[in-house]
Amino acid sequence: MKEGVGRVPGRRWREPFRVLLADLEQEAQLSPLGRVIANGQLIKLLRARCRAERLLERYPEIADQPITRPVVILGPMRSGTTRLQRLLACDPRFAVTRLFETLEPVPFGRGRDRRLLASAGITAFLRSANPLTHAIHPTGPRQPEEEFGHLSLSMHGAQFEVQWNVPGFARLCETRDTRPVYTELRHLLQLNAWARRERRERAWLLKCPQYTADPDALLHAFPDARLLCLTRDPVAVAGSSASLVMQQRRIHSNQVDPAAIGEEWLRKTVSRMERTSRFRQANPQVPQLDLSYEEVSADWRSAMRRVYDFLGWELPQRTVASMGRYLQTAKAHRNHHYDLEQFGLSPRAVRAAFHQPAPGQQSRSFDACSA
Repeated sequence: MKEGVGRVPGRRWREPFRVLLADLEQEAQLSPLGRVIANGQLIKLLRARCRAERLLERYPEIADQPITRPVVILGPMRSGTTRLQRLLACDPRFAVTRLFETLEPVPFGRGRDRRLLASAGITAFLRSANPLTHAIHPTGPRQPEEEFGHLSLSMHGAQFEVQWNVPGFARLCETRDTRPVYTELRHLLQLNAWARRERRERAWLLKCPQYTADPDALLHAFPDARLLCLTRDPVAVAGSSASLVMQQRRIHSNQVDPAAIGEEWLRKTVSRMERTSRFRQANPQVPQLDLSYEEVSADWRSAMRRVYDFLGWELPQRTVASMGRYLQTAKAHRNHHYDLEQFGLSPRAVRAAFHQPAPGQQSRSFDACSA
């Protein structure tokens, strides 16, 4: 192999990898371009596993990199997690994952980071392959981004499920022991902190919708985590999530079924929010703050004051000004249009799945989108 080893280290990733490959062959209906992308993406992950093993053995001090009291944004896809993350990333006291680090989660060493150029090329390609993906989720190589690539290194997580129709893999991810996945996530954060000579006093700000599916494993890896819990109207979450998945899959396949996507991602979102709610009720000792999409969007200054009060931090005016400048240039959702019905869904069906009453009716059961 190009990484100088004959066997990819580790074993827990092997079974989900086998299932993922079978689904790619039998279920995903990949286009020729999709097959090329999948092949390159998976080979790159295997090479990264080898590189990570080599770096951790060569530089044992990486294991001493502190990941202390991280702040975790916990919320479903399309609930405003990106806006909240990028607002908080305006504060230099936070350390955040950037897009080039999640597209290539293992550094090549210290010094000038060669991952930047590669990620710029990937971003430009995906934008040209389907410009709507950028309209739904604008990003760039240095932008704060979620840790989907870190989880993918363990052959886990919704990055694969968003790109491809892989039902067997998806079910395995929902039932496997995910604690080793999140242990590897911690090691990857340490690797990247070491590579960029991260200041030890900065708090890591983590964000990935996949965390709502695996909150117990997340807490196992980060027992001192503090949670910012976002909610949004499930009708908006369901429609926007399905739209994002559909546009991503159109890059990889010419056989995309919007109704199947709507059904699957509604089921997935309900399941994740139920897991998150059970976790939060069972772990009241974990510091937790509830925020709504509407609050962060409409009155972000008030929301930021509540976040900083929760953290026990001062909120400097220069940070507020930096947040304001970010929002002035943010382009999210300006060209994102979708119709819930194209995914075989209706507001009534979505609310029923979440055990929510229709507007004006009294709730008769648990609201899975809150805790």
